[in-house]
Amino acid sequence: KTFIDLYMKSGLYITEIVKRLYQSEELKKLFPDKDERLKHIFEKQVYGIAPTENIYKIATRYILGFDENMKHNLKQLDALPYAKEGTLEQKLDEIYLEG
Repeated sequence: KTFIDLYMKSGLYITEIVKRLYQSEELKKLFPDKDERLKHIFEKQVYGIAPTENIYKIATRYILGFDENMKHNLKQLDALPYAKEGTLEQKLDEIYLEG
């Protein structure tokens, strides 16, 4: 499954999801190596956007405190204007499907 926090603040929500996925028996079977499991979770399962640069820094430091070089799908973007315009889905596609 894929999870996204559309308004990251502290990073607690994403951290809890990562923790639960990491401890999942199913993921342990699929990715017995701990590093590969974390890599999969951050690259394929959890996404988040923070409304400001400061909040982005706080959240990513909290979430990735153990490894600042971990590849991840956490971005800095204020989603509110896009949600109000009804274009949030397109903006998410733009920032997450860029490669």
